[in-house]
Amino acid sequence: MKKFYYLSLFFVLLLLSSCVDIEERYDFKPDGSCNVLYSFDMGNAVSVLMNLMSDSVKETPQFSLVKDTTLNFYSALPDSTQQKMTFDEVNMAKTSNLTVKMDLKKSIMKVDIEHHAKNAADLEYYLKHLSKISMNSQLNAVTKNKKPNGFDAQQLVAGEDYYSYEITPHKFYRIVDKAKFNAFLKKTASAFAMAKAMLIETPYKVILNFAKPIKKINNPKAIVSADRKRVTLVTSMDDIMKNPSLMNLKIDF
Repeated sequence: MKKFYYLSLFFVLLLLSSCVDIEERYDFKPDGSCNVLYSFDMGNAVSVLMNLMSDSVKETPQFSLVKDTTLNFYSALPDSTQQKMTFDEVNMAKTSNLTVKMDLKKSIMKVDIEHHAKNAADLEYYLKHLSKISMNSQLNAVTKNKKPNGFDAQQLVAGEDYYSYEITPHKFYRIVDKAKFNAFLKKTASAFAMAKAMLIETPYKVILNFAKPIKKINNPKAIVSADRKRVTLVTSMDDIMKNPSLMNLKIDF
């Protein structure tokens, strides 16, 4: 049951882009490896939702839980999911960690997933396959008849698979597939509408740290540091919905 809890929490936050502060961080090393961090902070949304709840609901055991733990991503997967994974998917999951920090009464709900990619090919595989580890049946089992605050996790299982990647030792290219992105928006429309109605902001930040200066970047919204080793892209899901190409990145380094 613990496995179901952590993975359900992670994927719900992963797909609830409409009410989560998202940060992607890439730290490229001189040896070609890269540490990747996906951080999902739902604190602001929790703060808003908590103000809408009755005192009796806030005092239930579910809202008194406090979590601060790190576990291996593979070990958190249900056995049924592990058995369906390929050899490469297993290795990917085993080199990833999941960190959960939760204290709803203090408006804390944050999930981080970290991965160490040993080279460019490993990084590209990770980015293309992370969202493909399907949790549909597990989410259905855990969230059945449990829809806190009107969110239905089953409607949100769309997956952030709307990027196409080309990654080599000297380039990081990511392009939004607009057809897939529009399909994602259709599946998450109710969550986006709810977040907007509650005035929940949806910031999205991407940070890339390179071992050497970058040579070229195509995104005019991205900020390049003075030494050209750091690229920062700050936007929001609201802006991305209007113009998905804001998230396109073509970086040569």
